[in-house]
Amino acid sequence: MSDLSKLTVLFVEDEDDLRDALESAIGDEFAKFITARDGDDGLKKFKKHKPDIVVTDIMMPVLDGLAMTKEIKNISKQTPVVILSAFSEKERLLGAIDVGVDKYLIKPIDPDELLGTLKYLAKEMLSHNDLVELGFGYQFDKNRRVLVKEGQTIFLTKKELLFISVLVKNLGLFVLHEEIKKSVWTNKKVTDSAIRTFIKRVREKTDKDFIKNIPGLGYKINTQE
Repeated sequence: MSDLSKLTVLFVEDEDDLRDALESAIGDEFAKFITARDGDDGLKKFKKHKPDIVVTDIMMPVLDGLAMTKEIKNISKQTPVVILSAFSEKERLLGAIDVGVDKYLIKPIDPDELLGTLKYLAKEMLSHNDLVELGFGYQFDKNRRVLVKEGQTIFLTKKELLFISVLVKNLGLFVLHEEIKKSVWTNKKVTDSAIRTFIKRVREKTDKDFIKNIPGLGYKINTQE
């Protein structure tokens, strides 16, 4: 039995075809796969069914995904929320950081990518293992908050560890520049050039391919060697 088979997922999407397609593709993996047609419907079903994970679109009628997420986090801060968005909605993605979204995926949605994200969240929720396996032989010890390779601790500064922690929390996904600034520099002014220099130092201490980036968007840990 997989971790997913123990969980209830709420999927909120106003596009009928996409909602039906994803339910058909991955719905059987879960104990329950509940769907909702907009944020208002989603919030009502969240209160009724108390799902373990919420997956939602941003742009929806009646109540959008961010407003719904804010309400959900007020009710249950620990419930993971995955946002589905398009590149054209970058400003809304920045708003997702403020309301406490845990993960985001870029449309068009690949069912396997969504399933992989949900498996990761399920593992995080159900596992008590403090070591997170990363690429290139690295592990992150969540308890001690250190990066380890082959049993040896990699010396990183406080800010570098904060950066790695953010990437580990979003393992396999790109983390926006703005979220990195907020988490590492606590909203102090920092230029993109300074961030690039900062990332270069981290790469020099780890592996040059350990961290991947999309110019103008963000960074992620490369889990595929």
